[in-house]
Amino acid sequence: MKILVIAPHPDDEVLGCFGTVSKLIKKGYEAYTLILSQGKTSRGEGDEEIAILKEEIQKANGVIGIKKIFLENFPDNSFDSVPLLTIIKKISKVIEEIKPEIIFTHYANDLNIDHRLTYQALITATRPMQGCFVKEIYSFEILSSTEWNYPLSFSPNTYFDIGETIDLKIKAMQKATETRSNKAKKKIDKAIKTLQAQNKVITHYSIMKESSVAFQTVKKYIDESLLKSLNETDNLTPFFKGLLS
Repeated sequence: MKILVIAPHPDDEVLGCFGTVSKLIKKGYEAYTLILSQGKTSRGEGDEEIAILKEEIQKANGVIGIKKIFLENFPDNSFDSVPLLTIIKKISKVIEEIKPEIIFTHYANDLNIDHRLTYQALITATRPMQGCFVKEIYSFEILSSTEWNYPLSFSPNTYFDIGETIDLKIKAMQKATETRSNKAKKKIDKAIKTLQAQNKVITHYSIMKESSVAFQTVKKYIDESLLKSLNETDNLTPFFKGLLS
């Protein structure tokens, strides 16, 4: 099976789900990353800094075995200055190329505008239409964005134990932040440990895992015949036929 991770900024993908994705890669899944902006462009970084950033992206994704990275150049922290359809088309193009069954991305109600529009564009790109092959979509949380948009709080309903791959996630984050200040590195390291501790408490009585990461399941086809029906126009209900017309 194929996995696609979609994030607007470099290192969001690492912090959001790389413990889980690295575990799935170990089980034989193929994984790809789509990053929609260069991350530092809104801060006036020059060509040399951007080149370093791209190198960090390659190193971080290489740690867990991401097969290919797709990089776009939407304006950092200004996705609302771009027509949503433009973002949708970029995401759709990558989805069509790799045909992933599973997608990880941001939470719909994150405080960060780029996170929210990434989610919105993805949901539009994967709406139930003929040719749909995405079976599962999961939203991850990013500290300092997900929890700050109160009262629209993150409500996870899916947990993955990443005890065997948490070290890979930490190593990938170290590669992604090699040129950051020590203060920034400590903040990110604390974010990883905070989420791990938080989810340990939440899941202790239910699944008894000490290293869990939380997601919100956005879409999951329990019965694959439902997904198959979307690809067989003759079997679609009149409602779905209307969507496809």
